[in-house]
Amino acid sequence: MPGKELPLIAFDNSYSRLPEHFFRPAKPAAAAQPQLIRYNQALADQLGIALDIGDTARLAQIFSGQVLPVGAEPIAMAYSGHQFGHFNPQLGDGRALLLGEVIDQEGRRRDIQLKGAGPTAFSRNGDGLAALGPVLREYIVSEAMAALGIPTTRALAAVLTGEPVIRETVLPGAVFTRVAASHIRVGTFQYFAARGDTDGVKTLADHVIERHYPEVTGAENPYAALLSAISVRQAELIARWLSVGFIHGVMNTDNVAISGETIDFGPCAFLDEYDPKKVFSSIDQRGRYAYANQPGIGQWNIARLAECLLPLLDEDEEKAVEVANGVLSQFGDVFQAAWLAAFRAKLGLVGEKDEDRMLVSDFLDLMQRGEADFTLTFRALCKLAGGADDAVLEAQFADPAGLADWLVRWRERLQGGRSAAEIQAQMETVNPALIPRNHRIEEAIQAAIYNDFSFFHRLSDALRKPFAEDPDVADLCQPPRPEQRVTRTFCGT
Repeated sequence: MPGKELPLIAFDNSYSRLPEHFFRPAKPAAAAQPQLIRYNQALADQLGIALDIGDTARLAQIFSGQVLPVGAEPIAMAYSGHQFGHFNPQLGDGRALLLGEVIDQEGRRRDIQLKGAGPTAFSRNGDGLAALGPVLREYIVSEAMAALGIPTTRALAAVLTGEPVIRETVLPGAVFTRVAASHIRVGTFQYFAARGDTDGVKTLADHVIERHYPEVTGAENPYAALLSAISVRQAELIARWLSVGFIHGVMNTDNVAISGETIDFGPCAFLDEYDPKKVFSSIDQRGRYAYANQPGIGQWNIARLAECLLPLLDEDEEKAVEVANGVLSQFGDVFQAAWLAAFRAKLGLVGEKDEDRMLVSDFLDLMQRGEADFTLTFRALCKLAGGADDAVLEAQFADPAGLADWLVRWRERLQGGRSAAEIQAQMETVNPALIPRNHRIEEAIQAAIYNDFSFFHRLSDALRKPFAEDPDVADLCQPPRPEQRVTRTFCGT
């Protein structure tokens, strides 16, 4: 049974004030010997959490759930979800506990959640625990995404529990502390809609409007405006994913955050060589969530949200469907505009010209045929903008055929009163030199299983500055050698 103490976390828990069928009370499991792996002091400062970073034993107790701060109200949230297109009406937080909410230094409400802290009412005979590997993966990738400027949940702490976790083998157990604008998902709406609980859908929608989208309150149809606002955020988010070569891997509706943040870093991965059909997730056997399929799946997920909101959009079902379809039809336009804006910036283009889309698409086609590394190729293009020889870019291509002709078109489009140094500097603010490469994440995990966290810390530290070229971390920027390649990633359940 967890103890109680007051470690200066000012909780204000709005979700636990919602009707009791929105969640179930939960208690963290006992941990034999909790040990702090990493604590995100900068994020803690943003959240207004005043804990002594030097007292690692106390931090380990708190962030493994052994000591509950006064004001914490651990709950497991109820939700449903479409998993690979198949609806499951009963999911919920099976291995996560929402400790509570805080108001951060910028006045934003933020959830603090323990992930892997033991079974809940929604565990469905699971142990509710997390192995060390998935905890480290989520810590690394979520913080890397934040440094890349992409909306994401954040990592506050990672703790070893001292307890074994049984998966295919016996692994060290760990707990991840996740911070989010909220953990409300498309699947949360589906939970109430599937039960015919229109009052529950309305209560949840009103809560989401107040918490995330207050600007829609005065709209003629606030629920239609809410659906539109959520749709826009998802379309823009997915465009950002594609701009850095990110593949989420499991875009089920229970993994789509209403806030517009990237959430649930299970079998996620970043591209090495560019391939729009690329899949890493071991459970995505048919490529449903491949790199290039993500925009279409995003729209599909929003359609499932629209179905939940139909009773709120209009009393007349036909009119409600018409309203929903109007919102859904805008998703593609928003995504295309956001995608093109992102890739214009990656190519160093200013303004808008009709030929830009073809210029971007042709370059990606060349990259695919030439098996060019996604990240390093765009970074090399930055150097060409600054005056480097074409050979710097050609070196990224197994076959550079057609590249010279494309470069002529690109340079003609690039002209416009800016110096080469200015163009390169701008491009290097959107084209990272460093991403969390799959093989490097695996290297960190394998070392940590044997209690060596040095590479995990080195990688995490380096990823805080993804746009800088630091010779001390040049090895982390390189793609894998053939024997280092990681072709499959796995969920942490």
